[in-house]
Amino acid sequence: MTNSTPIETRPSEPEAEDSGPACVMVFNASDPSGAGGLSADVTAIASVGAHPLPIVCGAYVRDTGEIFDHFAFDEDAVAEQARTILEDVPVQVIKVGFAGSPETLSTIAEIAADYPDVPVISYMPALSWWDEGPADLYEDAFRELMLPQTTVLVGNHSTLWRWLLPEWSNERSPTARDLAKAASEMGVPYTLVTGIPLPDQFIDNVLATPQAVLASEKFERFDAVFSGAGDTLAAALAALIAGGADLAAAATEALAYLDRCLDGGFRPGMGHVVPDRLFWAQPEAEDADDDTDTPPAFDMPAHDTKH
Repeated sequence: MTNSTPIETRPSEPEAEDSGPACVMVFNASDPSGAGGLSADVTAIASVGAHPLPIVCGAYVRDTGEIFDHFAFDEDAVAEQARTILEDVPVQVIKVGFAGSPETLSTIAEIAADYPDVPVISYMPALSWWDEGPADLYEDAFRELMLPQTTVLVGNHSTLWRWLLPEWSNERSPTARDLAKAASEMGVPYTLVTGIPLPDQFIDNVLATPQAVLASEKFERFDAVFSGAGDTLAAALAALIAGGADLAAAATEALAYLDRCLDGGFRPGMGHVVPDRLFWAQPEAEDADDDTDTPPAFDMPAHDTKH
């Protein structure tokens, strides 16, 4: 079941003024750190201007520095969430993050197959935190079940290399087109490869097919370790496509958005840096200085207030 869905998600005729933003359905895990998972999806999609429809596939047990465990939802619970809202709300794009189990991946693939005109953006995260057995089963299921339904595959260069080309023996590292070719053998038309190492502390990010490079954006490497960058990028890409942007333009804009998120990243805890997906909403430095003498509008009661 190859998903050859073209990236044309909005009708060409003018829409009614009250139609509202485009809707993106996202399958992912709840992330209590707010770094990745549904937290990243919802914030990035809303920031870019679309409306998220979040489907909870499970929950991470993690802090800002490390993932300790994951609890997967029953696949029937995932299916009920998705199919109920799909009967009510037209969806322009589906974005798939960490589904948690092969069974849930099968459920999501069935749902995507029932909506063949809706593009699917699939993100493969690094699973080094997971035990080797479950991780291998999950990757195999993603390859066999999800990739045939995927329109754009998003992933880090090293993650996709290890997963899609484990027997790679060439002295050079695989290019984005090499990875796109491997993905295309499972039916994926487009692959967005991030974090390709370049000289002088730069990295390249390339949208490719087996035949061509469609877009390429080079950025300077940040001197920090981030959590949630991949989910942020894939969610922003899905939202931009849902809003009507063509694929190459959406990829370029999503990468620029991620760069700004990382540039404004912050460390809420003792672990990794979290992308600031609402960087544009932060007050300018001069504005912040002007507000230093402004008293608070109201006082919050202490937690030990008696009722």
